[in-house]
Amino acid sequence: VQLQASGGGLVQPGGSLRLSCAASGAVSGFSFDYYAIGWFRQAPGKEREVVSCIGSSDGSTFYIDFVRGRFTISRDDAKNTAYLQLNSLKPEDTAVYYCAAGLRIIVSMIRFSSSYDNWGQGTQVTVSS
Repeated sequence: VQLQASGGGLVQPGGSLRLSCAASGAVSGFSFDYYAIGWFRQAPGKEREVVSCIGSSDGSTFYIDFVRGRFTISRDDAKNTAYLQLNSLKPEDTAVYYCAAGLRIIVSMIRFSSSYDNWGQGTQVTVSS
């Protein structure tokens, strides 16, 4: 499956953005709803880290502590698209955000980047006044 991330930009602290992850070309027999979706980010000079994930079957979600209560992950399987709503943005949220998709990811492994086979190209989020 090919992923296209979009929606990044420059925003002031306290502002909001909505990132989208559009999927196409799903593996034969596996529609978008079979895929778990993860959002990861990488700031300059730092390791890539998980931000939020959403499961394929029950839609269970995961958030890192730093974004819980500010970010919301969702998916619209009819549109083959996942979203990450970013609210109350902080300068520390500045990074390139990547979406990823994977099949047959068990809940305990959903937060690990190695669980995902398919990655989008990333979208830049810059939080600055």
